[in-house]
Order: sequence, then C-alpha cells, then structure tokens
Amino acid sequence: MATKKKVSVTKPNSPTQQRLWLMYPPKLIKQPFIWEVGHKFKITTNIRQASVTDEIGIVCLELDGARSEVDAAIKWLVKQGVNVEPVEIGVIAG
Repeated sequence: MATKKKVSVTKPNSPTQQRLWLMYPPKLIKQPFIWEVGHKFKITTNIRQASVTDEIGIVCLELDGARSEVDAAIKWLVKQGVNVEPVEIGVIAG
C-alpha cells in the first residue's frame, strides 16, 4: 500500500517575513510609501538598507505579518508605481 504525500498548504493568516527591494522613479521619491504601507496594512516594516538621490530611491525593506497582509501590501506598492523585487538571500546573509 502506497503512502500519500502530505501537501503543505500555506494559510493566508500564517506569519511570514519578506525582504524586498523597492525602487522608486524620480517622481515618487518624496512619497512616504513605507509609512503609508505600515499604516494601511497590519504589518511591521523594517528598513534594512536605503539609498535615495534626486534620480532614484532604492530601499531594502523587510515586511513582517500575516501572509495575506504582506501580499496585499506588496500589491499596493506595485499599484502605486514602485518596482518591487524579492531580495535574494545568500548563504552568508542567511
């Protein structure tokens, strides 16, 4: 008799942490997106690294919260015109 594999299903309310690169075009640099996303969604934001000039804003942002809230926050940022990419965490950075 063959045993069935358990399929792991991630629940929307399970806690998650995501580290993202946010890239802002010049017209959006002065917008308080990190403050807004922390107030619109039930998440905790943590700026890990940032570089902002008149030409571009690049921020490494960590989001902690329920998976559904983190996903909604990312979608909201993209809708605002922010380029959002996942951070590739290497073995050393782990």
